[in-house]
Amino acid sequence: MSKTIGNRYEFLCLFDCENGNPNGDPDAANAPRIDPETMHGLVSDVAIKRRIRNYVQIAEDNTMPNAIFVEQATNLNRPIVRAHEATEGGFETGKKKANKSKVELAKEWMCQNFYDVRTFGAVMSTGPNAGQVRGPVQVAFARSLDPVLPMEISITRMAVAEDVRGATSSEDYQEWEDEQPEDELRTMGRKSIIPYGLYESRGFISANLAQQTGFNDDDLNLLWDALLGMFEHDRSASKGLMSVREPVFIFKHIGTDGDEDQRTREAMLGCAPAHRLFDLVEVRKREGVDSPRSFGDYEVTFNASELPSGVQVGFAYNGTGGGAEIAWDNPPPHLGVEVI
Repeated sequence: MSKTIGNRYEFLCLFDCENGNPNGDPDAANAPRIDPETMHGLVSDVAIKRRIRNYVQIAEDNTMPNAIFVEQATNLNRPIVRAHEATEGGFETGKKKANKSKVELAKEWMCQNFYDVRTFGAVMSTGPNAGQVRGPVQVAFARSLDPVLPMEISITRMAVAEDVRGATSSEDYQEWEDEQPEDELRTMGRKSIIPYGLYESRGFISANLAQQTGFNDDDLNLLWDALLGMFEHDRSASKGLMSVREPVFIFKHIGTDGDEDQRTREAMLGCAPAHRLFDLVEVRKREGVDSPRSFGDYEVTFNASELPSGVQVGFAYNGTGGGAEIAWDNPPPHLGVEVI
């Protein structure tokens, strides 16, 4: 079995959306999420984690130990009951609360068998109780680097979906259809999009919490794969063209102390604050660009000279075999990152 991770990490991921809606707000008629003061676009943390889950579910065939707990259109209590059934004492009906030791057994079983539980954590006290897990991987809201322009586009559907009163057969529907003027058999609709937006997503990985859930090196490698490929299996007309832009910047805390035990503690706790590491990545519009419409309108710079001691930087990109490859310390030239 792979070893539980012993290093703290932060990561920064750039992704863009072209002529689509990266994350609709259900409280605003599914319009793209924005910061109303600055008009910068927003993508929620749960939207990003959903796409990571979807990638892992496809890549691992939704089988244990990399099954997905929070699946679409399922009852979360079902796998929690299964956790009790699979551990000592089984599932006891008629009792409102399982004892502490039974809850711990169920929680451990869930962490062992569900990738998203040991990665993101989960609240599993929604009925049958398997406790609550605080996951080592956390993702913040993504924000666009520049203001975005939400637009509503009118569309026409050359058909209708009318519930014909009194119709009891397909012949009745056909008769109704034949009686309608052609213009009455069309409907109008609207789509919400932005022409273009480049977003920055920031994430955090705690080695200390990984010890509690069993998040290991294999899980970490799968996370890099999922980040790079999360939009490739999430295509839809409403999303437009969404792409993760390589590289994903990875900051690995490795420590500096000459004593091995102390260096191990440093690697777990971290050697620099996260914001200081994120500030080393600068993404700016190219000269003369006012309204970006592609990733080529930006240039990416990494300030290697200011990298704190005890922290190693990695540049993750899609390898020839389809999985993530990481170049440590220096980015490959084809990624187009300027190092200063």
